[in-house]
Amino acid sequence: MTSTTRLTVAQALVRFLAAQYTERDGVRRRLIGATWGIFGHGNVAGLGQALVEYGDVMPYHQGRNEQSMVHAAVGYARQSNRLSTHAVTTSIGPGATNLVTGAALATINHLPVLLLPGDVFATRPADPVLQQLEVPQAGDVSVNDCLRPVSKYFDRITRPEALVPAALQAMRVLTDPVDTGAVTLALPQDVQAEGFDWPMEFFAERTWTVRRPGADPAELAEAVQAVRSARRPLVVAGGGVHHSRAEEALAEFAEATGIPVASTQAGKGSLRWDHPQDVGGIGHTGTATADELARTADLVIGVGTRYTDFTTASGTLFTGEGVRFLNLNIAPFDGHKLSGLPLIADARSGLEQLTEALAVHGCRVDPPYVTEYTEDKQRWEHRVDACFEADEPDVRPTQPQVLGVLDALVDESDILVNAAGSLPGDLHKLWRTRSPDQYHLEYGYSCMGYEIPAAIGVKMAVPDRPVWALVGDGTYLMMPTEIVTAVQEGIAIKVLLVQNHGYASIGGLSESVGGERFATAYRFRSEDGTYTGTPLPVDLAANAASLGMRVLRAKTVGDLRAALAEARGADTPTCVYVETETADTVSGAPPAQAWWDVPVAATATRPSAVKAREEYDRHVSTRRRHL
Repeated sequence: MTSTTRLTVAQALVRFLAAQYTERDGVRRRLIGATWGIFGHGNVAGLGQALVEYGDVMPYHQGRNEQSMVHAAVGYARQSNRLSTHAVTTSIGPGATNLVTGAALATINHLPVLLLPGDVFATRPADPVLQQLEVPQAGDVSVNDCLRPVSKYFDRITRPEALVPAALQAMRVLTDPVDTGAVTLALPQDVQAEGFDWPMEFFAERTWTVRRPGADPAELAEAVQAVRSARRPLVVAGGGVHHSRAEEALAEFAEATGIPVASTQAGKGSLRWDHPQDVGGIGHTGTATADELARTADLVIGVGTRYTDFTTASGTLFTGEGVRFLNLNIAPFDGHKLSGLPLIADARSGLEQLTEALAVHGCRVDPPYVTEYTEDKQRWEHRVDACFEADEPDVRPTQPQVLGVLDALVDESDILVNAAGSLPGDLHKLWRTRSPDQYHLEYGYSCMGYEIPAAIGVKMAVPDRPVWALVGDGTYLMMPTEIVTAVQEGIAIKVLLVQNHGYASIGGLSESVGGERFATAYRFRSEDGTYTGTPLPVDLAANAASLGMRVLRAKTVGDLRAALAEARGADTPTCVYVETETADTVSGAPPAQAWWDVPVAATATRPSAVKAREEYDRHVSTRRRHL
């Protein structure tokens, strides 16, 4: 007879989650490391009580914003190479719908997170209940259904016994390197608190093996032939290199063949910046070196990349005569993009197989090609030096000079977290990445507000390393609340807060497409009704201090050097606040080295928009369909 134990649904779920593990390459670790939560009537008596009941097996973290909690869990998951993540529980209603943005970010970036929102009553003792969305034609719909399109797996647990198959499916998806993303188990508040006799086997330790599938022999043979016949091959390293921990395998492949390696935002750091084959970021925010190689490549070897529009310059970058694509990717969906030859495999396994197979033929690019990209990279690094240079310590720095001061301070142990604004472009072009996980850019969703909570999650995963959240004023105003969490928990993140009084990135984009920087500055209204008056008198440093963070103000380059050094050595949450000069007054980062498609008004009377449309039509004419 099967032994059972009587628990509530919420208690059973917490006990089940505490017993789940992952294993890859012989290393075993806990799958759900902790649970974040904000409690309301939809989860306080269910999951809230269960987390009290089983606090000895399930650590709990108190958040301030539901979206932020997901970002923290995602930051932890990415730093843990997707082998461990956190769960997030919320009440029903706005607490649940606040999860949507974080869920979309997780799913787009293929990063696992478990979402446990409360839901309306399954038994419907009263209808409607507080915070219930009434849908006249569908009685089984709640606001949690907003999470369906942004979740890789979704289920609503309307009966206790339904938890068993749903929980197992949830773990399967969280640990699947192809299908992972946000997983949602919607939990009606009455079902959470309902008792049930659970089989003890449900709570036994369970290990989920994270696969490393190898390449199909026929696909591998085609890939070898494609590389052997190429004269100007180029690797595009994506986030899959990091997820697979394939950095060493990529270095061995590049060194053996001499093929240069460019990187997407997610893939930057796949090789160290000073590796002979590293040519920097690629695409709209990439380096001149990488983008010129892309324009003349005859074979593009994508490794773990989704080929987003920033990478392909909206279809205008890879324009070489007869260019072909070879796509090493664990996901068939991505492996077939751009009509490429698919090499469906784990990034590390596939690179190792490809390197071994090519070694038989002694495959290596011609020396003049190596000389070409080596010298071009040296020229680009001189441009980086010029952007970073700040010889006058008593002047206000530009944003690239801020990065230059930080670049001179950090070592391979530091981790930089960023997601949105003008910083991603500057970082992709200029930052000199020293370790595989130093460059933590969330650019799949480019979500403002990600940086501070994600830095908390990263710091939880690697508590002994310096973790920096790089934020502009626009991003900071979106979501600074988790500073309180960092202070409460003693999580010593470093926030580098750059004040330039508005949306600098979108302001520049607006100007380029004929929008004349409309509504992108944080300024008072002027007499003509536009936001072109004096800057708003906001004091973000004072705001951060009011939330409990130690704040260091830096007015000059010299101040900044001292403040960043002090912050790096701090063992409490610390913010460095600096106002920057704009690119209008002091030279900034190099301009975009490749196009990005943002449609421009087809008809307009204002000269700026007319000119922008002419430029847009010129670029569109160069777009190429790879068939």
